[in-house]
Amino acid sequence: MSGYNKPKRTPNHPKKSHIVVAKEGDKTKTIRFGEQGAKTAGKPKKGESAAMKKKRASFKARHSKNIAKGKMSAAYWADKVKW
Repeated sequence: MSGYNKPKRTPNHPKKSHIVVAKEGDKTKTIRFGEQGAKTAGKPKKGESAAMKKKRASFKARHSKNIAKGKMSAAYWADKVKW
Protein backbone atom coordinates (compact mmCIF):
# COMPACT_ATOMS: atom_id res chain seq x y z
CA MET A 1 0.00 0.00 0.00
CA SER A 2 1.30 3.44 -0.83
CA GLY A 3 0.53 6.29 1.53
CA TYR A 4 -1.50 6.56 4.68
CA ASN A 5 -5.24 7.24 4.95
CA LYS A 6 -5.83 6.45 1.26
CA PRO A 7 -8.46 3.72 0.85
CA LYS A 8 -8.03 1.29 -2.04
CA ARG A 9 -10.41 -1.29 -3.53
CA THR A 10 -9.51 -4.95 -3.05
CA PRO A 11 -11.47 -6.77 -5.78
CA ASN A 12 -9.70 -10.10 -5.19
CA HIS A 13 -10.19 -10.25 -1.42
CA PRO A 14 -12.80 -12.90 -0.55
CA LYS A 15 -14.71 -10.87 2.07
CA LYS A 16 -13.71 -7.19 2.27
CA SER A 17 -14.04 -4.66 -0.53
CA HIS A 18 -11.51 -2.02 0.62
CA ILE A 19 -8.27 -1.62 2.56
CA VAL A 20 -6.60 1.41 4.11
CA VAL A 21 -3.45 1.91 6.16
CA ALA A 22 -4.77 4.35 8.75
CA LYS A 23 -2.38 6.66 10.58
CA GLU A 24 -3.15 8.85 13.57
CA GLY A 25 -0.15 10.37 15.33
CA ASP A 26 2.54 7.65 15.39
CA LYS A 27 0.01 4.79 15.36
CA THR A 28 -0.63 2.92 12.11
CA LYS A 29 -3.17 0.19 11.52
CA THR A 30 -4.22 -1.82 8.46
CA ILE A 31 -8.00 -1.83 8.22
CA ARG A 32 -10.12 -3.88 5.82
CA PHE A 33 -13.72 -2.75 5.51
CA GLY A 34 -16.86 -3.09 3.40
CA GLU A 35 -18.62 -6.25 2.33
CA GLN A 36 -17.43 -7.58 -1.02
CA GLY A 37 -20.26 -7.34 -3.55
CA ALA A 38 -22.65 -5.47 -1.25
CA LYS A 39 -25.07 -2.98 -2.76
CA THR A 40 -24.49 0.11 -0.62
CA ALA A 41 -26.20 3.43 -0.96
CA GLY A 42 -23.05 5.14 -2.26
CA LYS A 43 -22.79 8.91 -2.27
CA PRO A 44 -26.07 10.88 -2.12
CA LYS A 45 -27.49 11.43 -5.59
CA LYS A 46 -29.97 13.95 -6.85
CA GLY A 47 -33.41 12.34 -7.17
CA GLU A 48 -32.45 9.44 -4.91
CA SER A 49 -35.29 7.20 -3.71
CA ALA A 50 -36.69 7.46 -0.19
CA ALA A 51 -35.64 3.85 0.44
CA MET A 52 -31.97 4.66 -0.28
CA LYS A 53 -32.10 7.75 1.94
CA LYS A 54 -33.54 5.60 4.72
CA LYS A 55 -30.88 2.92 4.15
CA ARG A 56 -28.09 5.51 4.43
CA ALA A 57 -29.61 7.07 7.57
CA SER A 58 -30.00 3.62 9.19
CA PHE A 59 -26.33 2.76 8.57
CA LYS A 60 -25.14 6.06 10.02
CA ALA A 61 -27.39 5.71 13.10
CA ARG A 62 -26.47 2.07 13.68
CA HIS A 63 -22.72 2.72 13.48
CA SER A 64 -22.54 6.27 14.87
CA LYS A 65 -20.50 5.32 17.97
CA ASN A 66 -17.90 3.49 15.89
CA ILE A 67 -17.80 6.20 13.21
CA ALA A 68 -17.07 8.73 15.97
CA LYS A 69 -13.94 6.75 16.95
CA GLY A 70 -12.20 8.26 13.93
CA LYS A 71 -9.66 7.05 11.41
CA MET A 72 -8.66 3.96 13.38
CA SER A 73 -12.08 2.28 12.96
CA ALA A 74 -13.48 0.38 10.00
CA ALA A 75 -16.87 2.09 10.47
CA TYR A 76 -15.28 5.52 9.90
CA TRP A 77 -13.83 4.40 6.56
CA ALA A 78 -16.99 2.57 5.47
CA ASP A 79 -18.99 5.74 6.19
CA LYS A 80 -16.52 7.93 4.32
CA VAL A 81 -15.99 5.69 1.28
CA LYS A 82 -19.13 3.57 0.84
CA TRP A 83 -21.93 5.66 2.35
